[in-house]
Amino acid sequence: MADIAKWASAIKGSIGKVIYGKDDVVEKLLVALLCRGHVLLEDVPGVGKTILARAISATLGGEMQRVQCTPDLLPADVIGVSIYNQQSGEFEFRSGPVLTNLLLVDEINRATPRTQSALLEAMEERTVTVDGNTMPLPRPFFMLATENPVEFEGTFPLPEAQKDRFFLSTRMGYPLEEAEKEIMDSQRRMTHPVSDLTPITGSEEIISLQGEIGSVEIAPELRGYILDLVEATRNDSRLKLGASPRASMALYKGAQALAAIRGRSHVELTDIQELVPPVLWKRISVKSENLLKGLTEEKAIDEILERTPRPGEGEVA
Repeated sequence: MADIAKWASAIKGSIGKVIYGKDDVVEKLLVALLCRGHVLLEDVPGVGKTILARAISATLGGEMQRVQCTPDLLPADVIGVSIYNQQSGEFEFRSGPVLTNLLLVDEINRATPRTQSALLEAMEERTVTVDGNTMPLPRPFFMLATENPVEFEGTFPLPEAQKDRFFLSTRMGYPLEEAEKEIMDSQRRMTHPVSDLTPITGSEEIISLQGEIGSVEIAPELRGYILDLVEATRNDSRLKLGASPRASMALYKGAQALAAIRGRSHVELTDIQELVPPVLWKRISVKSENLLKGLTEEKAIDEILERTPRPGEGEVA
């Protein structure tokens, strides 16, 4: 897995010239990319979500499109529309921004449910259907969506079906003081640092590396541990919604990708444990009466991680 580790290190180094002190966030995005998944970034405005997407696009070398979600955004504005050409007498398809390699959906929760649902086919099937015609999306296709957890006016909560289709969800968080100093220093120039980034990989290499992830070994006891964790969310009486089978697959594949990024050909327990919070966060839901008692999805996940027996615990030496 040395080639994947070298590839990931180069990408993190490139993005690190623009996004300071967020290697863990970048690593999670690379895990999702290698697993052909998508990422939901939930955080307050101004912490660098859009700049991160631009830096990833510049480093990966693919085409990037951005959709700024508003309540009046229509599905056709995202996936495209067929327009009648009077000269040819035929309908011509004008593609929307979804036909790209990296799609940034900014403030996805400001789009109406109708527009949000227009992305479901693209996220799951890697296709779009317009007027009965189905077209494949470019490969690779990676969707990075952002949402603001603070403002609620003029927003539409994502349905559970859509949240489940994100491979993982995470936060950027505020930068540390030293990192914020570096950000300030980088803004002294007339041009933004992201404009200096150049592609260090391409679509063919990404597709090739995506195919290598499946060869990373994961022991039977670790597979069982993943199932135990997911099953614990379904049996927790404090939760009104447990994790779906997509969560099991995301933990399985994500652990393989994370091990490969770290140069290993086998999965370790810590690979799984590190991915449990971002994979399960948006896939579970706490009952309202327990929310009033102060229980959040994050706390529930931490407690499930703590009480779920780890492989080897309780065995006689």
